[in-house]
Amino acid sequence: MSKSKRLLDLMMTINRMRRFKVKELADEFGVSTRTILRDLQELSELGVPLYSEVGPHGGYQVLKERILPPIAFTEEEAVAIFFAVHGLRHYVHIPFETESSSALQKFYHYMPGDVRDRIDRMKNRVDFITPSRRAGAPHLSVLLDGAVNQKVLRIVYESRGSSSVRQIQPIGIYASQGLWYCPAYCFQRKDFRLFRCDRITDAAEDTTGLEAVDLSHVHLGNRKSFHGEDSAELRCYAELTPEGVERCEGELWLESKLHIREDGTGWVDGMIPEHDLSFYAQFFIGLGTHATVKEPQALVGLIREKLAELLSRYE
Repeated sequence: MSKSKRLLDLMMTINRMRRFKVKELADEFGVSTRTILRDLQELSELGVPLYSEVGPHGGYQVLKERILPPIAFTEEEAVAIFFAVHGLRHYVHIPFETESSSALQKFYHYMPGDVRDRIDRMKNRVDFITPSRRAGAPHLSVLLDGAVNQKVLRIVYESRGSSSVRQIQPIGIYASQGLWYCPAYCFQRKDFRLFRCDRITDAAEDTTGLEAVDLSHVHLGNRKSFHGEDSAELRCYAELTPEGVERCEGELWLESKLHIREDGTGWVDGMIPEHDLSFYAQFFIGLGTHATVKEPQALVGLIREKLAELLSRYE
């Protein structure tokens, strides 16, 4: 077995074992312990995170940052992956911010020179533009970890000029129009709520012993189907012009309620939580003449109130 192949097989083996002794590897690969020690030294210099422990029960272990085995990409796949990550630079904060930057630098550095030249020529020719926002969201990693591992989090939330402490269990996080959002179960409201991540000024795992609820079946795609026992809902119906349809297509939370006709017009039809009426009123006002709300009457009345308040500012 060539040395390069042995190093590759050794990296994959220790990555799988996580904890091992030199003698075990020497027996498995049929080489001396001295050879294995030299190989481990080379892997460590290449960036494999190894940690050694001395003593009768000592050995080696791979640190938490597990190294993936090499993956072969075509040139087109490599370029696509580069620009997929490169486009995230427009966000002030993203999950795994440091890691994604490091991965992109490694990816670019080890590409063949002609592929790097091609990427350099394309950088000013293709982009994924998102609105530039000054608001940051520094707690995305905590929120995502809470969603994946079903943890109860304690957050401090700024809304309408006041600050409140909430205990929430996130479902996930998503970006829309340059802002990050976190739908979560709110233990105070006993229902699901949508939180803007830039308004979360602090987030950490809750230490009060509050038991998490089972949300393994709830995710970003189906969360609108779940509501608390006391959550009243109203049917919302609104007609849309073609431009109104285009603007609604960019809203993840409207996906299941949006319907489109062959001529490009469409309509919104679905149940909405009563406590979200103010949010929907503001949204439809933003669509201007490209949306006409028909139901519920409580929403129509609220839109009229907000428009009257706006008009009074310009009298």
